[in-house]
Amino acid sequence: MEEELMDMIKIGIVGIGNCASALVQGIEYYRNSSEHEAIGFMHWEIGGYKPGDIEVVVAFDVDNRKVGKDISEAVFCLPNCTKLIFRDIPKKGITVNMGCVLDGVAGHMKNYDEKHTFVLSAHEEADRGQVVNILKKSGADMLLNYLPVGSERAARFYAECALEAGVGLVNNMPAFIASDPQWEKRFRDRNLPIIGDDIKSKIGATIVHRVLANLFRNRGVKLHRTYQLNTGGNTDFLNMLDRDRLVSKKKSKTESVQSQLGIERLSDENIHIGPSDWVAWQKDNKVCFIRMEGSIFGDIPMDLELRLSVEDSPNSGGVVIDAIRCCKLAIDRKTGGVLYGPSAYFMKHPPRQFTDEEARRMTEDFIAGTPEG
Repeated sequence: MEEELMDMIKIGIVGIGNCASALVQGIEYYRNSSEHEAIGFMHWEIGGYKPGDIEVVVAFDVDNRKVGKDISEAVFCLPNCTKLIFRDIPKKGITVNMGCVLDGVAGHMKNYDEKHTFVLSAHEEADRGQVVNILKKSGADMLLNYLPVGSERAARFYAECALEAGVGLVNNMPAFIASDPQWEKRFRDRNLPIIGDDIKSKIGATIVHRVLANLFRNRGVKLHRTYQLNTGGNTDFLNMLDRDRLVSKKKSKTESVQSQLGIERLSDENIHIGPSDWVAWQKDNKVCFIRMEGSIFGDIPMDLELRLSVEDSPNSGGVVIDAIRCCKLAIDRKTGGVLYGPSAYFMKHPPRQFTDEEARRMTEDFIAGTPEG
């Protein structure tokens, strides 16, 4: 039993929302699966680690319905509303700690029914020293950031905690940390790996839009204008009704598509990408509408319209599991700083943008241990 625990990847999670719920459920769902039984992965095994070789050893949240509960119970508490993957998660003995709020809760959310929004815990907030001590005692290899969009101060607070505790960081939300050279240097100087920023889904709005933009470019179609409109009913979309919290999210998603256009980048008025509205009954279902207008041979106009509907949180679960295992591989190899291939392949706003095929090859090279260059 002790040998088995030594082989587990130990993770900490900040923000036990829908994405964390899908991840924790998915780890249990695939724990006793074989490669032939499993779907939803780009890699079944990375560096000897399978999807079930991950264990949550520490968690932080600020919602009264989650703080103080075992992680196995907290992932199912309101306002989480993602579809069930695996209900019977064994009790883990890992209690969700009270975190630090800072800008993690948008003010407008208090105007909505509690079943849709956050209920702030009355527990005393943890300070940096407490979070660092909890991380160190947990034995976590890395910290996963699942904070709400717009939590800029909170994201940097937990990044500081990761650095001080000596753990890696997988930044799944659009606060620009891995893509900030100063932060990258700090992780490199501490020889701690970081993957970021802003997780891509398996088949989500951004990855589909990127692939189509690259297809237009490769097939000689001149793209004149495009939009991506998204609606959903989870706390992510409710949180993003505050447009002031959307600056980094819109930049992340827009740059992810613009990066595929080469020198033919669109002017700001000809590209619109971002969350559009919150529809409560959609719950964790995300509906995306993409329109692209361009010209083909002879300057003849053409347009493309696409509608994508997908359960939002499970859509990124398999990608995050790959990111976790790549981060652990870097730890095992004693490699610090940004992991450029995995960041480009798994994230919307990496430090360096590539086509998805280039990023895939870089990630395969990283997994194989091929030096970058």
